[in-house]
Amino acid sequence: MYFNDVNIGYYIIVSILGLFVGELVNWMNKRLPDEKPIFTRGAIKEYKKQFKPNYILMILIAVLYVLILYKFGIKQTFIENLELIKYLILTPMLISAFVIDYKLQIIPNRLNLTIFEVGLFFTFIYGLSNVAISINMVLGMIAGGGIFLGLTLIGGLIYGKEAMGLGDVKLMGALGLYFGLTNIIIITLMSFLIGAILSIILLATKIRKMDEYIPFGPFIVIATFIAIFVPYEMIIMVLSNIFTLGLYSRNK
Repeated sequence: MYFNDVNIGYYIIVSILGLFVGELVNWMNKRLPDEKPIFTRGAIKEYKKQFKPNYILMILIAVLYVLILYKFGIKQTFIENLELIKYLILTPMLISAFVIDYKLQIIPNRLNLTIFEVGLFFTFIYGLSNVAISINMVLGMIAGGGIFLGLTLIGGLIYGKEAMGLGDVKLMGALGLYFGLTNIIIITLMSFLIGAILSIILLATKIRKMDEYIPFGPFIVIATFIAIFVPYEMIIMVLSNIFTLGLYSRNK
């Protein structure tokens, strides 16, 4: 049996892998905020003592892995499969950033650095076949980090405090290496739109108070997953209609 030209056996393998990775994310979320090691012998012993699976994360990662496989499929060459591979690697790190930032209002430097390092690796690999792709990814890094850094500096000048956390700046810079210039700008726009909508909902439902800090990392993560799964043309159409107040559709 095949789904999107991929044998069902691959979906089973990927979903099982997702379950294990989901538990790894659960362990990462406990260790990274305190800058504790994850894979040392002592850490593994501690993990065995504290073992308590997080079924929500396990199922979430498994489902996301299956969806990624369905969207990108399995191609004949390694280069053609880079999209599939990089998003399978990026997904658990994004989920970890979401959970940690939501709970603790920080995105650990080690996590951001790992996302950045993996992004650099893929930038190099893409460059072996097409230098233009690598250049676009580097431009995405500069744009992603630059936009958020600019907002942080402007917020500091106007309000005397950071408008964005530096963790958000680093995350957006690292993500630029995965998505390139155009897509990272789209992710930026979506993250602000999602942030505005969800912030209003959180305040209206009193989940968050007016004087409480609302972390921006989760909005970036949601926007990133939308960019991964939703067709580019559809995103552009929706954003154009929203930011032009419907004038985009009327002029077509």
